[in-house]
Amino acid sequence: MDDRLFRNVMGKFATGVTVITTEIDGSIHGMTANAFMSVSLNPKLVLISIGEKAKMLDRIKKSKTYAVSFLTENQKEISMQFAGQIKENREAEFDWLNGMPVIKGAIASLTCNVVAEYEAGDHTLFIGEVTDVHFQEDAEPLIFFQGKYRELKSLKESVHS
Repeated sequence: MDDRLFRNVMGKFATGVTVITTEIDGSIHGMTANAFMSVSLNPKLVLISIGEKAKMLDRIKKSKTYAVSFLTENQKEISMQFAGQIKENREAEFDWLNGMPVIKGAIASLTCNVVAEYEAGDHTLFIGEVTDVHFQEDAEPLIFFQGKYRELKSLKESVHS
């Protein structure tokens, strides 16, 4: 099968949108990712997948830590900024959780220590043990489906129509 067909099929899987962050020598680095999943409850493990061409790959290998911020429906521009889709220089606002930078106002954030990494095709999978979490009750997530940003409420409205 060709790459386009595979990408189209994978686009049929709706995901939340996250920003992965880490800090090295006082500098904060981040990237938008939807390749994130929960792995284990005991111990509490999550997984992120980083492409071999992403600058973030070497940064996480060096820091051995990462944070994941789940974006709200109002944070599309933050996602675009960390995906490199907005070229103008913008300052992101961060909060701190367990001494790590997380996106301010995210629906949820968690911090991790890398416990394993695996090369898989053109990506590296980082399994992180969760060291802290924070979430807010009353926020709706930003969704990515078929190559476009979506809002959960728009999906709810179409279900009830």
